[in-house]
Amino acid sequence: MFNIFSSSKATSQVQSQPAQQGGATGPASIGTIAIMGGGSWATAIAKMMLEKNDEIWWYMRRDDRIEEFRRLGHNPAYLTSVHFDVNRIHFSSDINEVVEHSDTLIWVTPSPYLKGHLKKLKVRLRDKFNITAIKGIVPDENLVCSEYFHQVYGVPDENLSVIAGPSHAEEVALGRLTYLTVGCSDQDKAQAFSDMMGSDYVKTKTSRDVIGIEYASVLKNVYAIAAGICNGLKYGDNFQAVLMSNAAQEMNRFLTTVHPIERSIFDSAYMGDLIVTGYSNFSRNRVFGTMIGRGYSVKSAQIEMEMIAEGYFGTKCMKEINRHLHVNMPILDAVYNILYERIAPTIEIKLLTDSFR
Repeated sequence: MFNIFSSSKATSQVQSQPAQQGGATGPASIGTIAIMGGGSWATAIAKMMLEKNDEIWWYMRRDDRIEEFRRLGHNPAYLTSVHFDVNRIHFSSDINEVVEHSDTLIWVTPSPYLKGHLKKLKVRLRDKFNITAIKGIVPDENLVCSEYFHQVYGVPDENLSVIAGPSHAEEVALGRLTYLTVGCSDQDKAQAFSDMMGSDYVKTKTSRDVIGIEYASVLKNVYAIAAGICNGLKYGDNFQAVLMSNAAQEMNRFLTTVHPIERSIFDSAYMGDLIVTGYSNFSRNRVFGTMIGRGYSVKSAQIEMEMIAEGYFGTKCMKEINRHLHVNMPILDAVYNILYERIAPTIEIKLLTDSFR
């Protein structure tokens, strides 16, 4: 399936909706919050949410993981240094129970698994405020997550939001200064959630560019894999800088084509996220790319990492989307050729370097 937002959707002004009823722990338009996923970013977001909410719901698919979490007081698999008052958390492996009791759903499951989780759902999503913190595309559908919720589950634009920005979960867990952007067509809801996330170490702002931010979040993972491959091949910092500057230009070309609204690619939701993902050792996509550059096969790199590198799946989805758009994207093409066409990284990156100026 292939879909691009219409230009009318890209520029439309959406009226704010009345506050939902049912939640009593947060602002009126936010209500009761649920974390949908159990990974490192989900854990970091839960930490932020519990700083301003008395309690939250938390969906994890594995009962054994939930029981261990309750016993230890921390996520047994991710960010184990972050401790929680488990009496303030309603854990459940039943997605319908969590959705039924919550007003705002923060989706943090890896994009390849989102459809599998949602297939179990019997409760309507359209009346919930759905926030995606998933930096990936739904495979086989080639849709960013907000569009998937909109098309398949009928969630209206004003109930769709995205969290973005340079924000490694590990640094959030350590309380290091982080800047996040909350995108939503309903700016009242965006501001309410932005205020909830804000703290002495989390600075927030709002945006209407939901789709542009989501695509940028996907592309920066692709470019981080490219940066990792070049690192594995022992290209130096000089070339890494050229690679990142070309990646920013490539991202801007794509966003201008797919969602033509006024934006600045230099904002932290775009450029900031690109830079931190391309350079940081916390970036699993960069680590994945480094392993490929050092000679690992895709499968062996995935096995050794034991974590999802979203950019691997995002590369294929973006390549398929761009077959319809024909945007000049040499970095995306190079990463795709290495990961999926099994062209040697030394050959493909050399061709890429010759295209840069």
